[in-house]
Amino acid sequence: MNFEENNNEYVFETDFKALANEKKSYRKGLFVGALCTVFLAIVIIAILMAVFNSKLAGDFLTVGQKNKLAQLNAILDEYYYKDISDDDKAEGIYKGLFYSAKDEYTEYYTPKEYEKLNAELTGDYAGIGATLQKNSETGEYSIVKVYKDSAAEEAGIKEGDVIISVDGKRTSEDGGNMDDFVSENIRGKAGTVRLIEFRRGDTEKTVKVTLKRVIVPSVSYKMLDGKVGYIEISQFSTGTKKEFESALEDLKKQGMESVIYDLRNNGGGMVDSVTAILDDILPKGKVVYTKDKNGKEESYYSDDEKQLKIPTVVLVNGGTASSSEIFTGAIRDYKWGTIIGEKTFGKGIVQVTLPLVDGSAVKITNAKYYTPKGECIHKKGIEPDIELKYQFLGNENDEYDYTLDNQIQKALEVLKK
Repeated sequence: MNFEENNNEYVFETDFKALANEKKSYRKGLFVGALCTVFLAIVIIAILMAVFNSKLAGDFLTVGQKNKLAQLNAILDEYYYKDISDDDKAEGIYKGLFYSAKDEYTEYYTPKEYEKLNAELTGDYAGIGATLQKNSETGEYSIVKVYKDSAAEEAGIKEGDVIISVDGKRTSEDGGNMDDFVSENIRGKAGTVRLIEFRRGDTEKTVKVTLKRVIVPSVSYKMLDGKVGYIEISQFSTGTKKEFESALEDLKKQGMESVIYDLRNNGGGMVDSVTAILDDILPKGKVVYTKDKNGKEESYYSDDEKQLKIPTVVLVNGGTASSSEIFTGAIRDYKWGTIIGEKTFGKGIVQVTLPLVDGSAVKITNAKYYTPKGECIHKKGIEPDIELKYQFLGNENDEYDYTLDNQIQKALEVLKK
């Protein structure tokens, strides 16, 4: 808009072209400003999301470490003699992350491994119905227990037999991990036929075994001479409390006056399971407590609604670990019985298992546990009141019987006194 002087009067002349350019410039500036605002907002959101995702995912790798990981991946692809899927590589990275804890009990489970773990904890799966044990000197897998009416029993497999191969895969080629061998080669879907080669003495034999659904009992019992109840607990799983109470009730009806708890080679299980059983035995009080790295404690108690106050012996050995040591430690601290056998394993830590949405899971050692008197037995174990190494009192060809078990015989001797 121009101002011109004419006859002492101001005449206004409008420059429409300039006005149009001015409006256009204004709109352009407004548009650019809006774009800048949106861009700035996107940048801020991206930064916040990056920070959030970094914290969520634990982005602890430096740029150099990420580059090295890429380099290692390229080397693996180039030189390894077989192809590895991206999924398997990812699973390996997950396992490696938990390996960094340098704790054998802290680990990552693939969906398949977690399924196997659940089967072991519930004791419900398809297999031959036998318990194997690896000989530490020879590396051989021996049958130490055959369950009644099992596939192994039907095929003629007996305790003491040594497994040579399954479907042609020899146990000597398993790389030393018996659990993996059993999971991959012996267990499977009900109805599957396995060709099992085994050795009995100097004779080798091959049999066909049709896998059956196996519900492994964690408690077995009998009444011994002198009205001594004998209760063997192989592990503390979800159904152990019910099995234990059923055994206890039956033995009481038979007139039980004293009891032997056999925890030899019981590798542990669930804390809730063992504390529930201790609640059936001990007087009111703390039976065990845990403490995490921040000092937070969690205690488990007996409420004294039930109590079994009779002469008691607990049999233990180097295979008695974890939850079975909780049982042993509580009996010892309450002076509720005599511990006989060999020093226990010494696993005084507890784990929590966290399932993930894709079917995998992680198990993490999250606390130490302490006996009622405050002792942590981790890597120390529990010394028995009467130290006695196991010895089979029979001849080489004799089948196992409790009368030939020197530790049970010692327990009976102590209970008579």
